[in-house]
Amino acid sequence: DLPEALNLQKVIDLAVQNNRLLAVKKLQVQEKQQKVNEDRESPVSADPAKNAVPGGKLLVLVMAAVCLLSASAGAQDLPEALNLQKVIDLAVQNNRLLAVKKLQVQEKQQKVNEDRVKFLPSVMVGGAYQYHGNIGELSLKQGTLGQATIGAISIPLPSADTTLDLGHADTYTAGVLMYQPISQIPKIMAGVNVSKTDLEIAKNDQAKATLQVKQIAEKLYFGLLIQEKRKEEARIKRDLARKKLYDVESAVLAGKTIPSSLTGLKANAADEEQNLLKINVQMEDYFDDLRRLTGLKSASFSLAPVLEDDADLNTAPAGVPGGQENQDLKIAALYQTKAQHAVDAGRYSYLPDFGILGGYVYQDAAADFTGDIRYPFLGSSLGLDPQWRKRDAFIGVVLNWNLKDLVANTYITRQRLFLKKQAEENLANTREQIHADTEKARRKLAQAAELIGVAGKVVEYRREDFKIQTDRFSAGLNLEADWLTAKAALAKAEADWLAARLNYRMAWTELQILAGRYGGG
Repeated sequence: DLPEALNLQKVIDLAVQNNRLLAVKKLQVQEKQQKVNEDRESPVSADPAKNAVPGGKLLVLVMAAVCLLSASAGAQDLPEALNLQKVIDLAVQNNRLLAVKKLQVQEKQQKVNEDRVKFLPSVMVGGAYQYHGNIGELSLKQGTLGQATIGAISIPLPSADTTLDLGHADTYTAGVLMYQPISQIPKIMAGVNVSKTDLEIAKNDQAKATLQVKQIAEKLYFGLLIQEKRKEEARIKRDLARKKLYDVESAVLAGKTIPSSLTGLKANAADEEQNLLKINVQMEDYFDDLRRLTGLKSASFSLAPVLEDDADLNTAPAGVPGGQENQDLKIAALYQTKAQHAVDAGRYSYLPDFGILGGYVYQDAAADFTGDIRYPFLGSSLGLDPQWRKRDAFIGVVLNWNLKDLVANTYITRQRLFLKKQAEENLANTREQIHADTEKARRKLAQAAELIGVAGKVVEYRREDFKIQTDRFSAGLNLEADWLTAKAALAKAEADWLAARLNYRMAWTELQILAGRYGGG
């Protein structure tokens, strides 16, 4: 009754022992081992001349291999340099999501072409072959057709009761039928307008996705630049912590201080090492995301720094975006237009189906009127042609009106009216959301501009302090730890200043996207 107690190691052992996938892998290893044994037992050519490589050729091969390895190593040592514009261009070119959006646009274009075909008349060409198991017969009584007088002799026509076959079993028919809708043309036009609206929605969705990819590429680019500065700051702080620890260890060895003071310094050094490791891990994640976004296959690449002109404080777009420039606003307005076209199509469905119908029919069959007539000339005298064909061209109008569809179409039209109201509410909500996001982006832009000014002053002060500490250190008036402290403070100030500038640039990009005027780079 007591359940078996399992610890972690036992669970792992059972999983390894009973897993079928691992059993398959074990068999594969045994198979490869047998292949190795087989290759070892294969005889080598008995001719030593075939197995030997001339010394001159061997030397050439070795030198060529060394040159190739050196060239490849030299090429690998130089990481590919990327600037912001190149990163954005690569992201747009190689992104899978944008490829899907492009295919969706092409799909919607074909749907428009398909709906336009409905304006053309429907032409149906067909043929048929029929085999009749029971064909008609014509029975003639004796003398039904009168009498024929030959001299003094009168002969009844027919001279006896006769049965005539009215046709053979084989009949061939071919025809062409054409129908041109008339009353459904407004409904077809509304359907084409719906498809055109879907096409425009797909195009704007593609443009929106392109902007999003550009923004993501820019954020990753700026994020990596900020992390590089943070990494430099963390490296200096780690060196400072190690230097302080080294100084205290030297003091302990010299008997100038007690060993208990080392504990806190060791903790500080480990903490700075941990911070540096965290930044390295985060940078690797950023690099992986950037590789996937841009489609880069190279193992390493470097990023060019952003110039100050790229984050100019005077480049903010003026005014709140209006009209239909924003992609979300365009898409919401197009959904409203699509709903209106759908309502129009529902109203046109109340019209009867009226159109023009025309065609041509050709029928070919064989008839045998010989039967038991004793005088074959009678068949022609009766107008019975043993081979007959029928040709007929016709034209007319067709009118259909399904009253049941009128009732169903009432509810369909109501559904589409509700869809139209939903689209109108969504458009109003999108306008409000864009206005709120724009004001929020403007506040972020103003705050980032203020931070840039303050961070710039801090950099100036830290740079001046670092210069003073460098001069004092060169003159032997302070310790290396003091110089590293000033250097770390300067690196932190520069990282904060760069982060403020890049945050301003990202806020500016967001505002440009909201305004519908972002081009990237």
